[in-house]
Amino acid sequence: MPNSKNLQERAINTLRFLSVDAVQKANSGHPGLPMGTAAMAYTLWTRHLRFNPRDPDWPERDRFILSGGHGSMLLYSLLYLTGYDVSLEEIKNFRQWGSITPGHPEYGLTPGVEVTTGPLGQGFGNGVGMAITTEHLAAEFNRPGYEVINHYIYAIVTDGDLMEGVASEAASIAGHLQLGRLIYLYDDNHISIDGSTNIAFTEDRMARFKAYGWHVQTVLDGNDVDAIDRAIQAAKVDSRPSIIAARTHIGYGLPTRQDTPKAHGDPPGVEELDGAKRNLGWPLSPRFYVPEDVLEFYRQVGVRGELAEKDWRIRLDTYREAYPDLGVELVRRYSRKLPDNWESGLPVFTSDEKGLATRAASGKVLNALAESIPELIGGSADLAPSNKTWIDGSPSFQPDSYQGRNFNFGVREHAMGAVVNGMAVHGGVIPYGGTFLVFSDYMRPAIRLSALSGYPSIWVFTHDSIGLGEDGPTHQPIEQLTALRTIPKLVVIRPADANEVSEAWRLAISRRDGPTALALTRQNLPTLDREVFSSASGLQRGAYVLADLGDGRPEIILMASGSEVSLIIEAGKRMAAEGMNVRLISFPSWELFASQDQEYKDSVLLPNIQARLSIEAGISQGWDRWVGDRGTIISIERYGASAPYEIVYEKFGLSVENVIDNAKGIL
Repeated sequence: MPNSKNLQERAINTLRFLSVDAVQKANSGHPGLPMGTAAMAYTLWTRHLRFNPRDPDWPERDRFILSGGHGSMLLYSLLYLTGYDVSLEEIKNFRQWGSITPGHPEYGLTPGVEVTTGPLGQGFGNGVGMAITTEHLAAEFNRPGYEVINHYIYAIVTDGDLMEGVASEAASIAGHLQLGRLIYLYDDNHISIDGSTNIAFTEDRMARFKAYGWHVQTVLDGNDVDAIDRAIQAAKVDSRPSIIAARTHIGYGLPTRQDTPKAHGDPPGVEELDGAKRNLGWPLSPRFYVPEDVLEFYRQVGVRGELAEKDWRIRLDTYREAYPDLGVELVRRYSRKLPDNWESGLPVFTSDEKGLATRAASGKVLNALAESIPELIGGSADLAPSNKTWIDGSPSFQPDSYQGRNFNFGVREHAMGAVVNGMAVHGGVIPYGGTFLVFSDYMRPAIRLSALSGYPSIWVFTHDSIGLGEDGPTHQPIEQLTALRTIPKLVVIRPADANEVSEAWRLAISRRDGPTALALTRQNLPTLDREVFSSASGLQRGAYVLADLGDGRPEIILMASGSEVSLIIEAGKRMAAEGMNVRLISFPSWELFASQDQEYKDSVLLPNIQARLSIEAGISQGWDRWVGDRGTIISIERYGASAPYEIVYEKFGLSVENVIDNAKGIL
């Protein structure tokens, strides 16, 4: 703690004015949150948060999430002051090209930023995922007298976060799971962009959180450091997740904009900024003023974190002596290294005309992998029997079984996406989340953030087409595959048979720099005879030649993904029997194929062949990239229908006969 009240006040005002000077210099940004929550942030970072600026990835650090990511300058100021590799020059370059201080915090760009935030509610859900992971790892590895995992997840959340549905879903599951390591500070400033929260947000928020099963506290003055400190101390010893509502003032100190919407997202202007500095006794110049004793104080907080890490590593060494096997396993998991020979358990499926639904094959592969990869954990949004996402032999993750590897997310797709991202970025686990492909729409913000941030989340989407049949158009995805393919850095894989499923999981597990989405069938698909057709390992390259049929060089290319691959195989066989030379291509992943070198792509697609046909149970958008101007695309350009899937496929033209007719039309 600082040795004087004066130093404490100046340390808090340093946060305020370092942040707002940056906003004013950029002429862009959000001054209101940093000015209003500076005292909360100061209290948390200097009295409670355990972190080491010299080692931002120290596994046993506490995590801090600025869920209201628009107030990013508050976080950047904290990182600079406490000694992270964020320079004062980067503070001055806020929101500028090439800086590491962008408008909203981005994971992987700025040292000390735990998750990408800004889309409101996502950070709230990420924190729940981090708390889940912490409890799971603690249950697995802690032993009496050896608590090597005992950290907290903190966040500053806002009115906007609490309004978002994703936060409500995440709060509900967090309360059910009794995640006592989760502590959120609520910036209760009564202001939104449109005006007072009274125009749209009048329920008793804290009563809502009590109903969720949270520990609820209220601090009447968000600038009262000691009251905030006491509330955090009480939260740390409560077994429930905690939310502390602190009554704050947006744009605190601004002469005319405090407690108004204008404080939220507009630079204050020089006159208003100088007025705030006068009100709070701060020098008008120089800009970006940081008193030497204040900087020294904050840097000592960082040094304290270095000592905390050293102490933890000593305790970890003692733990490893007492429990050598557990110690080796814990270090391996935190290093994100996969177990030796983890791929040896991947099943190989024999050819079978009846075959398996790829969702069923996925369940078999998942369980085989779970035996060799103990950190593989996940669940479904109340669809585990349909998604085949249950790990046999492991209990559900519940308050009395935190060691469980199966998650009952409930019908909460929004929260599941954000929670899985938080689990993935925390480290120590490899998480997945499952639902029907059509409901990926509910999860799109989380999926997009996983791709933007490089989180290695795994998304398991079943019932991937009109092939689910009788449930009808509300549940039959038409545009979802294309919609997912438009997300940069998301790898979407639609396997054609059980062995491609095995290869898809191989890639998803080994891919640690971004998310993977699996699109899987409800209906059975033939398991291809790999002595006749090329190895399913071709999936790793996105598209590959299954076979060249006929007596000469191919004159037409038939390509498909997933369930439609069996259609082009049968069509190709009939065409070859009529004397045509046909190349068959399985095309499970556009993204993987696009990343291959041109030589490989040309070897598959044969640029001199203009006669190309693709077929997929979804909209055509994007297939022209692979088919070319003179090719043909068989697709579905309307919503589905309720009937047995065989009939729906026939009525929508997804048939061998239609493939042959269209192929002959372009030869």
